[in-house]
Amino acid sequence: MEKRNNVTVFILLGLSQNKSIEILCFVLFLFCYIAIWMGNLLTMISITCSQLNGQPMYFFLNYLSLSDLCYTSTVTPKLMTDLLAERKTISYNNCMAQLFIIHFLGAIEIFILTGMAYDRYVAICKPLYYAAIMSRQRCNTIVIACCTGGFIHSASQFLLIIFLPFCGPNEIDHYFCDVYPLLKLACTNTHIIGLLVIANSGLIALVTFVILLLSYVLILFTVSAYPAQSRYKALSTCSSHITVVVLFFVPVLFIYIRPAVTFPEDKVFALFYTIIAPMFNPLIYTLRNMDMKKAMKKMWYYQLFLQEK
Repeated sequence: MEKRNNVTVFILLGLSQNKSIEILCFVLFLFCYIAIWMGNLLTMISITCSQLNGQPMYFFLNYLSLSDLCYTSTVTPKLMTDLLAERKTISYNNCMAQLFIIHFLGAIEIFILTGMAYDRYVAICKPLYYAAIMSRQRCNTIVIACCTGGFIHSASQFLLIIFLPFCGPNEIDHYFCDVYPLLKLACTNTHIIGLLVIANSGLIALVTFVILLLSYVLILFTVSAYPAQSRYKALSTCSSHITVVVLFFVPVLFIYIRPAVTFPEDKVFALFYTIIAPMFNPLIYTLRNMDMKKAMKKMWYYQLFLQEK
């Protein structure tokens, strides 16, 4: 069937139609966006300029911070601009580009979290083989695999949407272009495509989440036999990982593991993985991690002190 596409511009309905609430949200999200940049940049610089970059866990954390920055920058600046605009629009081409980039970076983040869980599993459950298994070559291979997996996932989502006909209406009940709101606007039967989206996004998120939970169950079972001090350190590290995983995956599963329908609550849940999780990740990994605290203190306190000398 020939593609019929009369829509060149989409209208984003955003988070609210109340101007006072939009201004309040703008101030809040501006603060969040600044915090995201400061926290993740601080994390990346502290890791890159210290010996922590040689450790696999911080090697992955560095890439997680980079993906957080890129991911939230795909959505948040546009969201803040629209909060102050009278008419919230996005062109068809920019909408498709945003869809591809969001799913590409989001999938990379999911796979990096899996790589970090694998690193912790090897470190705690197979400590004698840790250095051999988690070599720098292996870490680089995992990061490349994460990017490849992200591209395959995003390309498949993109191809499902790009050939759909959009004849009108053109109002997207969201603050960014995502799969389910676009399926709602397509002027064709999207039932099969909706099932494919569940098989792609939903099952990937669900399977990854289950694997992550199982890995941490194995880790917790292993550390139960450790001495108190070693057990506390392992639990402290793993609790940070589990917090980040839950904060990111639960909203993602709520949105993508169900049939192709949209709810008003979707926009609120989407805020968790587009803004809130990228903002809290640096805090979660830093405040509960002595190595990160020492690296930051060494980089930002002693270095400034020596420069004054």
